Amino acid sequence: MKRLTAICLIIIISVVTAGCAGKPTGKKLSIVTSIFPVYDWVSNITRNTDNTELSLLLDNGVDMHSFQPSAKDIVTISDCDVFIYIGGESDAWVDDALSEKHNKNMVVINLMDELRDRIKQEELAEGMEGEADEAADEHIWLSLRNAEEACRVIADKLSKTDSSGKKTYSANAESYIKQLSSLDRQYADTVNKSKLKTLLFGDRFPFRYMVDDYGLKYYAAFSGCSAETEASFKTIAFLSKKADELGLKSVIKIENSDGRVAETIVENTKDKNQTILTLDSIQSITSDQIKSGTTYLSVMEINLSVLEKALKE
Repeated sequence: MKRLTAICLIIIISVVTAGCAGKPTGKKLSIVTSIFPVYDWVSNITRNTDNTELSLLLDNGVDMHSFQPSAKDIVTISDCDVFIYIGGESDAWVDDALSEKHNKNMVVINLMDELRDRIKQEELAEGMEGEADEAADEHIWLSLRNAEEACRVIADKLSKTDSSGKKTYSANAESYIKQLSSLDRQYADTVNKSKLKTLLFGDRFPFRYMVDDYGLKYYAAFSGCSAETEASFKTIAFLSKKADELGLKSVIKIENSDGRVAETIVENTKDKNQTILTLDSIQSITSDQIKSGTTYLSVMEINLSVLEKALKE
């Protein structure tokens, strides 16, 4: 009986230990994130703590759609305690990277899985180049409302992984979510005050979540994950005509675009005087920009000012 009791006790201890797997005592919690928006969310959630170590993989301006991890990146991921990534088509490399992990207790957070009820499919809007497919739109971070929910998920997961920091993570997340919510209200107010409710992109369109949040319509040359850079005459003609029909004063491109498609659209409008504006999809922020003070909120605030201009009559 005593032997049986001892065996049972060992089993119970093993189960409890496995269920509470987290960072080893005395070791900083190593957190690796894939792209900048997630990195900055975690940075806010873990601020004023000295027991976390945060890393960003895509910190050299490489677009997430073309990113492939280096051997150094694989090592960084394999040894971390928490790995957080988006989980869309651009993250197809993650499964192979995780197969090499050394830390068997690693907590892996796939944000598209966590936000599954909010996920939208990419769509082939009227006049857009390409063919329709069933891919999920991975640009979830361009919705402030998605950002709020993602931060709740991250704070909860970190609290379970590192119970000693639970109070700090929860308080930081609550404070940061209030900032996100405040900016969300500013976006809503801006749209509500504007008579124009349509955006026209002479570029890829990764802003589906954002426009849906505020009831905006859009036209674009390419879908969010398209690899196309040259638009057909049919697409150019359609978008130029829409700009004229709707009285749009601007055509939008995204960061790092050469703007040629947007310029060609303007050249084919009646008055040829639309302003080309840039919305930042926050996919290629560099470490130098981070050092100079760029944050997720600061970029989204700039995007709001651009949106206000785009919606002016």
